[in-house]
This record gives sequence, C-alpha cells and structure tokens, in this order.
Amino acid sequence: MRAPGRGSEGQKYALTPDEDDADFWGFSHEAEGLFTPLREEEGARRVRLVGCVPQGGLLKSLDRVGSRRALAGNAWIDILDAEGATMGSYFVNDVTVVDVRPAVRGAGFLDVTVTLWCDEALPGAGEMWDLIRTGHLNRTGMWHVLDPVDRHSWLSVALWSREYQRRGKLDAPAGQVFTLDGRHCVDVDSFYCALGEAINGPGGYFGWNLDALVDCLRGGWGATSPFTLQWQHSAVARARLAENRATGEGEATLFDLLLEIFQEQGIQVILQ
Repeated sequence: MRAPGRGSEGQKYALTPDEDDADFWGFSHEAEGLFTPLREEEGARRVRLVGCVPQGGLLKSLDRVGSRRALAGNAWIDILDAEGATMGSYFVNDVTVVDVRPAVRGAGFLDVTVTLWCDEALPGAGEMWDLIRTGHLNRTGMWHVLDPVDRHSWLSVALWSREYQRRGKLDAPAGQVFTLDGRHCVDVDSFYCALGEAINGPGGYFGWNLDALVDCLRGGWGATSPFTLQWQHSAVARARLAENRATGEGEATLFDLLLEIFQEQGIQVILQ
C-alpha cells in the first residue's frame, strides 16, 4: 500500500499516476464499476468517475477520446475516508478515457468513464470499504453472513486497509492470549477472517494463505510470538478444515497443517 495522502471532504477516491506522484490526476466522489469485473476478463473494469475534477495526465486525455492518446497510463486509485485520508490503494493498469460528460453534481465537475485493469479490486470489497469509511466496522462477527466470494473480498480489504486501521499501533507483546472462535470456520477464508479478528479486532488481518500466515507470525502484523491461541469449538473447525494439502512428507489436512505451522512458530494452541 502507498503512503497515506489526503483529499477533500466528500471525495472518496483519488488518482495518481504510477510514474510521477507530482502529476496528480484528481479526486472523484464515486468510482462506479471499480469492484465490478467485466464479463470478458476478470481484471477488466469500466469505471465511471462521478463528480471528478480531472487534472494532469487524465485531463490531457479528455480531448483524445477514441484515439490511442486517450490512454493516460498506469496509476494508483486511493480509497479515501470521510476526512480525505487514504485508507488503502489499488494499482491499476492502462487507464483509458472512453467517455466524458458534465456531472449532475454541479458546475466544475465531470463524469469521466475510463477502462482499466485491476486484479485486486475484488467484487464485494466496496461494501467493506464503506464500513471502514463510515466507522461502522465496529463489532466482531460482521463477516459471518457473507458468502464465500465476499469472505475472500473481506480478507482482501482487511489486508489493503491494514496500515490505516492500525494507525501505527504496536504489536501486542509476547505472551498474549488470543481467543479464536471456531464455530464459523467453515472454510479456509472464514478461518482467516476469524483469526484476523481474534488478533486485530473487527476487520483485522492476520494472513489469507499459508505463506502469509507464516509472515504474520514472524511479527509486525499485530502479535508477537510466542503467544497462546485458545481455539474454541475447535472440533467444528477440524471437521470443516479437513481438505488434504500436499506437504514435504506427503499430505495433511488443512487443520493439522495449521497446527503444525503454529507449533513451528512457537505458538501454543489450546484446543477447546
């Protein structure tokens, strides 16, 4: 994620080109379509920047719609909070202006439609960004009602918003006891949702695959090893996390593999 920036109140998105941070492209109040892949290709997006005041390279591309010169280039789209601070960022490729119209919002604003490519802005992620922006990501278990696709999107936002949510907060000291509720660990993504919440609170992140989990256990992601993990309702999680995974010595269930990783990193797991 890029270093936080700051916009104006009411503007939810900011665009800055990848090659030159000084060539700011402007803010927009909405970015409709950012989290909606086109049918043809998963990473392709058609994004309507609602209430935009284009600047820099994006402004230059407005008069070139329909030509190759309408390609503004690669950029970062920053997701802004209610006060204009950056909550997280997505890298986007090949931002190309395809339509420009006066905005309904008022004089001086435009609705600029662009095509771009972004693998990381997953469907359903916009709802979680809105929860963070409005301060409503404030209780545990909010991910319980999500379907598998949206749980994965939840994890992606937990990752990209991690620095913003922690705001410089130090890792919990070694020796802490964290409680993991296994009742909602119905698949691998729900396990990571539950673990991130156990370590870092609502919307917290602590890995979303095995390699990322190992990285988190090495420090800098909310907890300091060694610590104790009280895994409540672990029998429920064991039954759901039963798929076999290849290991260096053959195969093991995901549940047993997780226990092995915790043990290797000095984490005491108490199965309850």
